[in-house]
Amino acid sequence: MLRIVVVAVPPVTTLDLSIPTAVFPAATVDGQPGYEVVICTAEPGIVPAYTGPSVVVEHGLDVIDSADTVIVTGTGARAYAGERVLDALRRAAGGGRRLASICTGAFVLAQAGLLDGRPATTYWQYSDEMRRRFPAVDLRPDVLYVDDGAILTSAGLAAGLDLCIHLIRRDYGAAVANAVARAAVVAPIRPGGQAQFIETPLPPENGTSLAETRAWASERLAEPLTLSRLAAHAHTSTRTLTRRFREETGLSPLQWLLHQRIDRARELLEATDLPIAAVARQSGLGTPESLRLHLLRRNGLTPSAYRSTFTRIGPAPS
Repeated sequence: MLRIVVVAVPPVTTLDLSIPTAVFPAATVDGQPGYEVVICTAEPGIVPAYTGPSVVVEHGLDVIDSADTVIVTGTGARAYAGERVLDALRRAAGGGRRLASICTGAFVLAQAGLLDGRPATTYWQYSDEMRRRFPAVDLRPDVLYVDDGAILTSAGLAAGLDLCIHLIRRDYGAAVANAVARAAVVAPIRPGGQAQFIETPLPPENGTSLAETRAWASERLAEPLTLSRLAAHAHTSTRTLTRRFREETGLSPLQWLLHQRIDRARELLEATDLPIAAVARQSGLGTPESLRLHLLRRNGLTPSAYRSTFTRIGPAPS
């Protein structure tokens, strides 16, 4: 079991604070909890809120020393979070613990100097302030989250969900993460590089959307799925299909298909003993070479290394 310590910096954004406490306990591995989640703050007791009701936090910052991952959630303390909090975060980083932030929690990491020279993001509404106050941060204002290895940052609210599910995927693999996503009724894959907000986030007023076509394609990932075939299913032109895909998902149809196929490949590697060539075919990636290329780009692991790291079954056949 991994320990997640969530740092509540007053005035805390209550909804942000609830995200990791709801998502991580839903992760189970072989029937056992994958995480323990503990909330801490500099002054235990009633913690005032920036948005939402005040909360009661029992633990002080000392619990950070026992964390595997430390998450700073949204706060109104964008100017100064307090030296005790900043020192605790610096110690955690120096001790090799993984750090993450949700929404304006990135401002706290930046105050501690932990984002200097690193790519990071925050809620888009505060991007100009972040850039002005912390010019040493390599700010990526338009993405959902940034994974820089030991330190991860996300935009607000829903992007915090995406970040938590991404962390579960890193720790326990795609199958566990996707089960949590289904329980939370959120998309199992929203890549960090996806835009924070989409120009037309709602379906057209006529009530049509491409959700049915996406569901249809998800069941046929092993088949050749061209733009023309997708457009035919959606009863639209390829040009209109591409435009509406971007409006509804922030991705082109082929980008979306690639994400689905990589995720399918990861689940097959984790949950079956299929040979690598069969995984490549059934996921729609085609060849072992293509599967290897995309997994290396996305996860930094070869298919065999990914399987040995995340598999829940016995050894794969040679």
